[in-house]
Amino acid sequence: MLKDVKFQGVVFAPIAGYSDVGMRNVCAMRGADMTFTEMISAKGLVYGSDKTEDLLRTTDSEKIKCVQIFGSEPYFISKAVEHKALEKFDVIDINMGCPVPKIVKNGEGSALMENIPLAIDVVKAARCVGKPVTVKFRLGVKADKIIAVEFAKAMQDAGASAITVHGRTREQMYSGKADWQKIAEVKNTVDIPVFVNGDIVDVKSYKEAMEITGCDGAMIARGALGNPKIFSDIKGVELKNYSLKDDILIHLNTMLEFHSENYVGANFKKQLAYYCRGMKGQKEIKLQAFASKSVNEIREIVERFF
Repeated sequence: MLKDVKFQGVVFAPIAGYSDVGMRNVCAMRGADMTFTEMISAKGLVYGSDKTEDLLRTTDSEKIKCVQIFGSEPYFISKAVEHKALEKFDVIDINMGCPVPKIVKNGEGSALMENIPLAIDVVKAARCVGKPVTVKFRLGVKADKIIAVEFAKAMQDAGASAITVHGRTREQMYSGKADWQKIAEVKNTVDIPVFVNGDIVDVKSYKEAMEITGCDGAMIARGALGNPKIFSDIKGVELKNYSLKDDILIHLNTMLEFHSENYVGANFKKQLAYYCRGMKGQKEIKLQAFASKSVNEIREIVERFF
């Protein structure tokens, strides 16, 4: 039975290399209404890549499970969404915003914003299993080529249930400032729910983004890294006896439930670099974390500094 999904609230973004099962779990525990996997290759899923399957672990804490896939061939998109590994996900999200050159040169990610007919076919192909399909995209390719409104209309007409707009162009990558006013123009044009994304790092920026855009919800990306409590903060939920150390250990232990110690040891270091951001002694924590050779050493670092 398909879950009735309400596209609203505050959600945790798909972030390559960071939206692992442990991070999604702790964000959901701290109030994220929806959680997205990092982007998954449609072809990788169809061809049975072990690495792809590793990215699809989920926990019961995740209220609405969303998988983000990328690809530009409708055939592989339709085959991917039919894959057994995606049965547990409530929402299929299509990445049409990734600006990374190796993705763009394959005609995927934000390259699809330059081929609207193909982008429409990709969304239609993803709808074949009857689940809600959402699309994440950017304002456009360059500052003089902002097409977010036109693209949003096309995605709505293709059958997307909701869209997320990152307030930067592909050319900007992750630099500069997100243009929330341009996202407001999108919100004022379409009838489907719209999520604002970009530069939401605390309660203040969340309120400003929502006020300017009038969006149905907000997608938090880098603002949640090292700070999963941002979701509770935004919702005004007071966490009694809160400890960042507890969140770090929940994150670490969740990863160990699904992955080998070698995998976790190699992948958790970069997360720890965010958890210690702004702390006294953060340089030493990072040095020790990246020099660590095992999960036990990482756990000792957490116990010692947090």
